[in-house]
Amino acid sequence: MRDERKNMAILNDPTLTRGVCFYRPIFEEKSMPLSEIIIEQIKKSGPVSFHDFMEQALYHPTFGYYNSSKEQIGKQGDFYTSSSITPAFGAMIGRQLQQTWELLGEKKFTVVEYGAGTGLLCHDILDYFKKNTDLFPHLEYIIIEKSSVMKERQRGHLKDKVTWYDNASEIGGITGCILSNELLDNFSVHQVVMEEELKEIFVDYTNEFIEVPFPANDTLKHYLAGLGIQLPVGFRTEINLEAIEWMKEISACLVKGYIITIDYGGLSAELYSQRKSRGTLMCYNQHVVSENPYIDIGKQDITAHVNFSALNHWGSKYGLEQCGYTDQAHFLLSLGFKEYLRKTLAGEPDIISMVKKESRITHLLLVDMGSKFKVLIQRKQVPGTPLLGFTFSSAPI
Repeated sequence: MRDERKNMAILNDPTLTRGVCFYRPIFEEKSMPLSEIIIEQIKKSGPVSFHDFMEQALYHPTFGYYNSSKEQIGKQGDFYTSSSITPAFGAMIGRQLQQTWELLGEKKFTVVEYGAGTGLLCHDILDYFKKNTDLFPHLEYIIIEKSSVMKERQRGHLKDKVTWYDNASEIGGITGCILSNELLDNFSVHQVVMEEELKEIFVDYTNEFIEVPFPANDTLKHYLAGLGIQLPVGFRTEINLEAIEWMKEISACLVKGYIITIDYGGLSAELYSQRKSRGTLMCYNQHVVSENPYIDIGKQDITAHVNFSALNHWGSKYGLEQCGYTDQAHFLLSLGFKEYLRKTLAGEPDIISMVKKESRITHLLLVDMGSKFKVLIQRKQVPGTPLLGFTFSSAPI
């Protein structure tokens, strides 16, 4: 069962929200439910690609999931993220950022975070820097965020060191680190299926939403060919072209430094194995998981696993080198997560309360999410010094 977050609702944490930075309007906005807007467009212009359907469902400027006022993260939301579970997660990212600053040998250090949601991860990283390092006075923290809803939430509790931009091209050359946590899994994907030839899934409507296959274009075929993938007949999967464009954009903006990408997914060998022959698309609504993106449109999250082989492959073409790749559990343990968490929980009212909370948090971040979430760090114009986050485990891609 592809229920990647089914056990995360057990932790009673404050409700938080994450954001995604990309939105490109596709259909004309009208005063009607989002499903009706899409239906009207299909009736007018014919079937739309699944990519365009997903784009509307998530990023319509008024009714899209990530542009609505709905709570998305936490007990009252639809799922948990690592940064919503404990500040210790942000502190460990801070530790890794501190080392990259030291390795760069530059006084000024810029962190660019994509899709910062309510800004909780940013808050925890800054808090760690204030208390534990000499980096804070030299730090510039930038959030790339197009959603006005998310910006408002972020500005509510991010007062120091943070500036906002709509896209990286507005910033200029960056020396530092580009960071994303659970961003790429929400980029709109193309769905394909191998029949007598590769077909792309389009969405039509006749009393209900239906899927219709059309011959895939050359861009989708070249994506698979570039990774050396030959799908067997009947195999269905997702292709995330936006992730490749994102990699191209950020590598062009990065003059010198690192890119840290944290998300759930895997390598090509896993994503194109037979057990993934139905693809990886999943939907989340009030901690209930489904595989049906055609219900609760605009009210449920839609995700697909990230292909880290693709990020590494195209990153190398854009001038990036791999520093390391591992799962979240080994990454956090390498940075001293358990010891740091125990120290932060020392103020709990009694030992039983502390032990219970520590057990819940470690189970979620190191067991439930620990193997499913992956960490890829790439570098540009920086020597290949080993990074702390890969002390216990690092696998070549």
